[in-house]
Amino acid sequence: MPMKEIRAIIRPNRRDRLREALRAIPNFPGVTMFKTEGFTAPAAVDKRTVRDELTDFTEKYMVCVLCPDDMVETIRDAIMAACGTGQIGDGLVWVLDIAQVHRIRDRQPYI
Repeated sequence: MPMKEIRAIIRPNRRDRLREALRAIPNFPGVTMFKTEGFTAPAAVDKRTVRDELTDFTEKYMVCVLCPDDMVETIRDAIMAACGTGQIGDGLVWVLDIAQVHRIRDRQPYI
């Protein structure tokens, strides 16, 4: 079965909202989140202040979901709806092709 990995960078204050949105998706396969830091591309910010220069790394979460191809649109849309504020720094979401996935427990292909 063809699979994808959906990755997203989100604001920490959207994590609980995202959890609820993903749990509401039938047959949702699961999610992994990593605490991380980052900053917005300078070209995306109209006016930078001294405070921005000193505190440009902000806490974020990276979200990773492995799913069948037919769930990508639903999951991607749920991430964008739950995590969007319309402000710079909301994050990004992208989709990667996955060649193989195996469970460590029994070495079987993960489908």
